[in-house]
Amino acid sequence: MTVQPVPPILPPDDLRGLMLRVQDGDRTAFSTLVRALEGQGLRLADRTLGGDRAAAEDVVQVALTRLWTMADRFDAARGSVGGWYRRIIVNLCLDRQRARRPMVAIDEAYDLASGEADPEAAAIAGDERARLAAAMARLNARQRAAIQMFHGEGLSMAEIAEAMETSPKAVEGLLGRARMELRMMLAEEAMSE
Repeated sequence: MTVQPVPPILPPDDLRGLMLRVQDGDRTAFSTLVRALEGQGLRLADRTLGGDRAAAEDVVQVALTRLWTMADRFDAARGSVGGWYRRIIVNLCLDRQRARRPMVAIDEAYDLASGEADPEAAAIAGDERARLAAAMARLNARQRAAIQMFHGEGLSMAEIAEAMETSPKAVEGLLGRARMELRMMLAEEAMSE
């Protein structure tokens, strides 16, 4: 089995150039754009959807299809290709969350054994990750998306605001409320033990 290398994330100017070629119907440019964007989209969707990998893969497929079918709607003067793609991903995740009934899910990936020498420290760290994942799953979808983009993807307030179609000030408030709710949930759980 041959392992395909992960393509590097292209600079914004390269992505914009590819998108302009996609607008002209260039399938090769679209294939390159897909390879450049699908990984980051999958990570964002997976975390936003609370670790539901199958749903995240579905969201990414729909988002990439929209990049092709709605290419003519991309306006380079209004923002970056990456920002537009993240906005599509976030909107699809939010739509999917609204359509499902709420449930608490713990991401099993957080329970994987680590290479740490101290089993007790590894168990404590795994427990903390599981508690955080459970608390994250109880946040509303917009808060979870904002937290993932800021802490998981390292995006700026402006980039998150673009993806969520809101203002940087609103993102700041959303992140503040999400952090406060996470602290409260984790403190309540610790007191109940």
